[in-house]
Amino acid sequence: MHEELARRIDSLDWPALTTQINGRGFARTGLLLSAGEAADLAALYDREELFRRIIVMQRHGYGAGRYRYFDYPLPDAVQELRTAFYRHLAPIAQSWAEALGLEQRYPETLEAYLALCHAAGQTKATPLVLRYGPGDYNRLHQDLYGALSFPIQAVFLLSDPAGDFEGGELVLSESRARMQSRAQVLRPALGEAVLFANSLFPVPGRRGAVRAQLRHGVSDLTKGERTTLGLIFHDAA
Repeated sequence: MHEELARRIDSLDWPALTTQINGRGFARTGLLLSAGEAADLAALYDREELFRRIIVMQRHGYGAGRYRYFDYPLPDAVQELRTAFYRHLAPIAQSWAEALGLEQRYPETLEAYLALCHAAGQTKATPLVLRYGPGDYNRLHQDLYGALSFPIQAVFLLSDPAGDFEGGELVLSESRARMQSRAQVLRPALGEAVLFANSLFPVPGRRGAVRAQLRHGVSDLTKGERTTLGLIFHDAA
């Protein structure tokens, strides 16, 4: 299964996805996981031994709901998805850093990038599973856990919006200097991934690239249960 996941990611239309994420700060992959594969990943949420930390969002003012950070070693499927996505996203991240004049560098492999994170004291795994019930939501935020941060992340929808839940849309908010914010409301399908900027990304300006900021959150769930897998590529301090 896990090698097949990597092949699916490799076979995506990466030129088109690159154009989308460069232009809007996000891109949708289309269907990547079968219903059964999504269910298997969602079931990991109940295996407490796999996780290093459980966050109850109400306690921190993050919103309402719960999410759980995996501990190392990651489950095989999560590791394969993270590794396969990274090698396609690293060139995009590098081009963003160069356009914005940032000094951060992104090696070709996830292993090499995580070595940089660990050398900087960021050693805690960051992939996570999030679960929402009626009335739960996630405030707009950015997932930055230390001095090093990979500028793109991914989220997989592991529940079926056609029958498992209502509400719970993915909300992206883009802001630029001297401009009002722009919101995007996305309703991904079961087994689909959304790739999006976790903080800064470049957009064309009159004199070259200018900085845009992206924040993400989840709107109120009105019915049912929604589970997602989040892939963050930098580790946490």
